[in-house]
Amino acid sequence: MTDTSTEKDTIPFFPDHVRTEFRVVLGILAVVFVVALWGLIKPVGLGVPADPLDTPAHVKPEWYFLALYQLLKFIPKTVGATLPVLAVIVLILWPFIERKPDKSSQIYRYRFIFVAIALVVLVAMTIWGEVS
Repeated sequence: MTDTSTEKDTIPFFPDHVRTEFRVVLGILAVVFVVALWGLIKPVGLGVPADPLDTPAHVKPEWYFLALYQLLKFIPKTVGATLPVLAVIVLILWPFIERKPDKSSQIYRYRFIFVAIALVVLVAMTIWGEVS
């Protein structure tokens, strides 16, 4: 014997969930179709072909490397190349190094201030690297 109360509380997979998934697929296909039509109407050009014998006067890195390249303008190249790698290694190993629990809530404030300043410096150096 089956319990009729549990059968009334459930929603059958077919056709309810199948219908919902079909609507999602139709929505995604509609978005892809609109983007494809927009690309046919206004295609994006690739620009001039690259010339390996002509290097541009000022080559900039991708946006995620701008802060590091800006850092290289102020410190020696060996330090600028090893410092980000060491910082990432320290961030990876930090949970294994610092094992004692925090006793005060003031440490959270110091950490927040440090992270906020670090993010502001990172964003500022990225913007500075773009405009320089």
